[in-house]
Amino acid sequence: MFYLGSQSLLFGHTDSGAGGFTSGLSHPVGGLDHILAMVAVGLWGAQLGSPLLWGLPIAFPLMMAFGAALGLMGYLVPGVEIGIALSGVALGLMVLLEAKPPRWAAILIVGVFAIFHGHAHGTELPAGQSGVLYSIGFVISTGLLHAAGIGIGTVHRWKQGKLFLRFAGALVMGGGIYFLIRALG
Repeated sequence: MFYLGSQSLLFGHTDSGAGGFTSGLSHPVGGLDHILAMVAVGLWGAQLGSPLLWGLPIAFPLMMAFGAALGLMGYLVPGVEIGIALSGVALGLMVLLEAKPPRWAAILIVGVFAIFHGHAHGTELPAGQSGVLYSIGFVISTGLLHAAGIGIGTVHRWKQGKLFLRFAGALVMGGGIYFLIRALG
């Protein structure tokens, strides 16, 4: 489904096709940049454990909805593409390093990046479609991506699993660097 020759398949926020719930549901999984960051939230949460195991995947959609509301209302958030790319770099780095910042800092990191992802979603609402249904769709899809990251992150219990997650973090970070280069280029 994804290949590097098509920007519309790499960046989930470049497709402004069908609207409503189904479009919102498919929007986050339509771009590798979104998938990497959202799965990384779940991976990092799994590494951090309770209460951030669920705290990060709750904070992200809440702040994403705020960013989407800004986009739906026409407010400009500068550097959205760069912010989304940096989310992959930063979240991948957090997983790679098994970073354990204070709770408030982890939530702040995730929340700030969620605003960029949400804004991208919010500005893509096709004309004549329900913003509420679209938003519900992308919040559900985002939650499922976080849950996938948490599920994968359960391997953190084992020594080899910890290495696997660190490798996954490096892959996410590498993807983020790729998207950052594209956003800047």
